[in-house]
Amino acid sequence: QVQLVESGGGLVQAGGSLGLSCAASGTIFSISSMGWYRQAPGKERELVAVITSGGRTNYADSVKGRFTISRDNAKNMVYLQMNSLKPEDTTVYYCYAAIRGASHSTVELPYWGQGTQVTVSS
Repeated sequence: QVQLVESGGGLVQAGGSLGLSCAASGTIFSISSMGWYRQAPGKERELVAVITSGGRTNYADSVKGRFTISRDNAKNMVYLQMNSLKPEDTTVYYCYAAIRGASHSTVELPYWGQGTQVTVSS
């Protein structure tokens, strides 16, 4: 069994900063990509940022230059540093990881955290 547990988030004024963390635990052989998505009520979940095990990153255009994703492979953790936050960044953020559970399996399964609320006041 695999769990992703997020921490961080909360309430901040526009222009401020917040950091999110996510820890993966359980039966894990390897993790390829890890990332953050967000989903506003009534909208589809959208990519915020993703990072590969080798450190390659990809960001949504709306957060480029403001958000930074990083990961600690030894700890199975991924982080999202959010700077210059805007009211439109307000929503629930979800941690994501593509995890291979055993050395004899080539199957990677997607796992999601429970979500953490980020609220940016104007």
